[in-house]
Amino acid sequence: MKVPLIDLRAQYILLQDEIQQSIGKVLARQKFILDEEVSALERELALLTESNFAIGCASGTDALLLSLLALGIQPGDEVITTAYSFFATAGMISWVKAKPVFVDVDPETFQMDTQGVAEKVHSKTKAIIAVHLFGQCSNMEELARFNVPVIEDAAQAIGSTRNGRPAGSIGATGCFSFFPTKNLGGYGDGGLVTTQNEELAKRIRMLRSHGQQAQVYYHTLIGTNSRLDELQAAVLRVKLKHLKRWNEKRAQNAAFYNSRLNDLPLQLPRIAEGNSSNFHQYVIRCENRDGLKAYLAAEGIGSAIYYPVVLPLQPCFANLGHKPGDFPAAEMCSQTSLALPIYPELTIEQLGFVVRNISQFFKQ
Repeated sequence: MKVPLIDLRAQYILLQDEIQQSIGKVLARQKFILDEEVSALERELALLTESNFAIGCASGTDALLLSLLALGIQPGDEVITTAYSFFATAGMISWVKAKPVFVDVDPETFQMDTQGVAEKVHSKTKAIIAVHLFGQCSNMEELARFNVPVIEDAAQAIGSTRNGRPAGSIGATGCFSFFPTKNLGGYGDGGLVTTQNEELAKRIRMLRSHGQQAQVYYHTLIGTNSRLDELQAAVLRVKLKHLKRWNEKRAQNAAFYNSRLNDLPLQLPRIAEGNSSNFHQYVIRCENRDGLKAYLAAEGIGSAIYYPVVLPLQPCFANLGHKPGDFPAAEMCSQTSLALPIYPELTIEQLGFVVRNISQFFKQ
């Protein structure tokens, strides 16, 4: 039996007729840039995230960039974020020539340590990027008390909630990714910014389209080209109808793992009080992570390491002067974490196969 880390073909088979019809309508209209599919998707996702505004853009990375630009982050400003995340989180801080200031994580939830934030906030701190890693939210209530704008990096958290509020609805902006492997994934890159603030929404809409406001060739701001494609929006609108059910199936798969792996020498995912998770990833921690990964691969089971190098120790941030041991919890997570298959199309037989092989690994 083969169990890939993710199987996009299994999802496509179930949706191919509806997706092809939706794409066909866009092709028939021959309108590919910021037309009715993008507008409809923005309305639907504003409703889902309980946000006043939703603005489609070219990627989750650009969602972060547009948020930083809209908030007026300047060269020399400091933006606090987690040491343990995908590169884009810190990369975009540097892209606007601000300084990323890293804090450690809670090793059980993988979320940013708010006490670490408290120790690093000062007058140069102009924003915080909270990463809702692996599908559950950061402690947004604690982060709000620092009185600086909080950007929610919700690239992995669509459909998740914090104390009943949807990811992306709590901070100054919410940043989502539609990368193909996300819970709501397109057929290429795509992203979205959500906000409750009308002025921020206005600025983001201009920034994504070269700083234009209403009139073509008249530029109020210096922006970029970061528009969500009509074809991607058409695909995403089809998939959006299934997102709630898919997230529920991911939670069921996580519960299956939890009930059958809890007596093994593993650290299973812990969902913090007040959070619901969309289980974008099911990440365990194992002392012999590399050995377990190799064993599963030999049996035809996919897994992945997120993330093998913490952000402060990436070569491009060497100028910040961080050294191994500065972020002990994040570094431990990078050395012991392993993501197991969790996608909603998994069968009970496949889940059982994964569990049996993990158990067998520890019996060697």
